[in-house]
Amino acid sequence: MSTSSRNSALHPDVRSTTVLGVIADGKGALGADGQVSFNNTVMKHSAQKVRRVGSKQDVVVGFAGATADAFTLLQRFEEKLESHRGNLSRAAIDLAKDWRTDRYLRRLEAMLIVMDKDDAFIISGTGDVIRPDDNIVAIGSGGSYALSAARALSQNTDMSPQEIVQKSLEIAGDICIYTNKEIVIETVGS
Repeated sequence: MSTSSRNSALHPDVRSTTVLGVIADGKGALGADGQVSFNNTVMKHSAQKVRRVGSKQDVVVGFAGATADAFTLLQRFEEKLESHRGNLSRAAIDLAKDWRTDRYLRRLEAMLIVMDKDDAFIISGTGDVIRPDDNIVAIGSGGSYALSAARALSQNTDMSPQEIVQKSLEIAGDICIYTNKEIVIETVGS
């Protein structure tokens, strides 16, 4: 067995998740599909990849990547959010800084979207904290498909953020084999 074959047998590709967030008119919606895939097998259809956090439950987080890694990061983000008294951008930057510099965290393989009714950020293990120009953000296997659909819908319809997220994730589910239509959406704002 070659080295690459042995490595893929020990560490198979785990692909899953499409997470999409949209903010408009003081309202935000963050949603994700429920599929978890392992190699070419669907392991679960209804995973919950979006969570409410913060003392007022006014921040939502979505994650893609290794589940245990994502939960570790989610817990760290909640701690940062609490220590920064709910300041989303400071908590996101502080988490990214720790993720990039901490020897243990650096090995984690996941990405996060954190958002409230005003701001959305993608946080990655490379130290990136990305705030989209158009308040539409996506990660995961079908993220590009959902992002494209959401941008088209937001520019050409009067749909609410929640409706845009729902429809865009459905479109991604039609295209991406690692995305299904078991969609969970959390909303924030008025």
